[in-house]
Amino acid sequence: MQNAPFEWRHLFSTRMLAVLFLGFSSGLPLFIMLYLMQAWLAKAGVDVKALGLFALVGFPYTFKFLWAPFMDRYSLPLGRRRGWMAVTQLALFGVIGGMGALDPRTQLPLIVLAAGVMTFLSASQDIVIDAYRREILIDAEQGLGAAVSVNAYKAAGLVPSALGLVLADTLPWALVFWIVAAFMLPGLICTLIAPEPTVYGAPPRNMREAIIEPFREFVKRDGFKQAAVILGFILLYKIGDSMATALATKFYLDIGFSTTQIGLAANATGLWASLAGGVVGGLWMVKLGINRALWVFGVLQAVAILGFAWLAQVGANQFLLAGVIGFESFASLGLGAAALVAFISRSTDPRYTATQYALFSSLAAVPRTFMNSITGFIVAETGWFVFFIICFVLAVPAMLMLPKIAPWNADAARH
Repeated sequence: MQNAPFEWRHLFSTRMLAVLFLGFSSGLPLFIMLYLMQAWLAKAGVDVKALGLFALVGFPYTFKFLWAPFMDRYSLPLGRRRGWMAVTQLALFGVIGGMGALDPRTQLPLIVLAAGVMTFLSASQDIVIDAYRREILIDAEQGLGAAVSVNAYKAAGLVPSALGLVLADTLPWALVFWIVAAFMLPGLICTLIAPEPTVYGAPPRNMREAIIEPFREFVKRDGFKQAAVILGFILLYKIGDSMATALATKFYLDIGFSTTQIGLAANATGLWASLAGGVVGGLWMVKLGINRALWVFGVLQAVAILGFAWLAQVGANQFLLAGVIGFESFASLGLGAAALVAFISRSTDPRYTATQYALFSSLAAVPRTFMNSITGFIVAETGWFVFFIICFVLAVPAMLMLPKIAPWNADAARH
């Protein structure tokens, strides 16, 4: 089953539909923290320094590999994957909905605690949803499945950032949070009716096997050197564009754009271009295979960085701004993200999917979590144009690794 060829009817299969709903559920808690909670706290008068510190509650997303073996080892009544998905989704519904009843002016410590619980549950849900997608789809479907999941993940952002904020103008925050939390329920229903993936090989028999065997298998598969190259590639593939966009709003303001111009360009082109990139990326990967997609999409997302350098030279040109944001969103957030997710999926062993995928995706989040924190210091020393050239150069090392881990003419079957 895992090595069966891709057929176009797979695009409309119940498995792909499950990936769509679960991808949406995966993205919703993160965007609630980024958009809805930030607006809620700001409206209540929480100062900007405290708002910035709220980013720290997102650390579970980076360290989720630490408890992923537990979820690989133990099964719940609905199954090893569906059981954990149901528990985390039901808990997220309760935590998100209940959080709106707290008062930011008098109960901020409780809100911080609730936000921490939410991100822990969200990261745990991600662990098992990523494992479920890897196991329920055949190898030939991984590229398209990655694109469907990435697009659904991003689409979930519309609920807290658009619907939630509009409702907050006329409804009490407590009710708004319950309405937004209700969007977790379609994913829960999907979990309850979807099939449990087939178990490949023997699952871990104890916690020692659950912790050690996933890492041992990965290293023994092609040797320590190849394992190190794969980990390095996952770390570096998106480091250039991640750093280039870390201070994008600050960059646009510095060269003379107004917040209205930035908002119009981002909303008119950014979201839709990234969604289009995800769709095109998935369909293109079916044709190219994951290996060649990594080459083509990697080049495109590196070229997108040069668009920022061009904008830094030209200045406040509204049409160029829309073009730069649109192309970057299409190439990086759409094409590049889908290719990396497909590669990570392919690189996992079905016996240890949760642990290995959590490790790889945590590594992919390092540039966003840590490297982006130094971008302000680099810009202060070099200026915007040179900074973007540096970001472009940082995209090159991952491309140089491709002949070793994803040869252009090699079959796209899993290593």
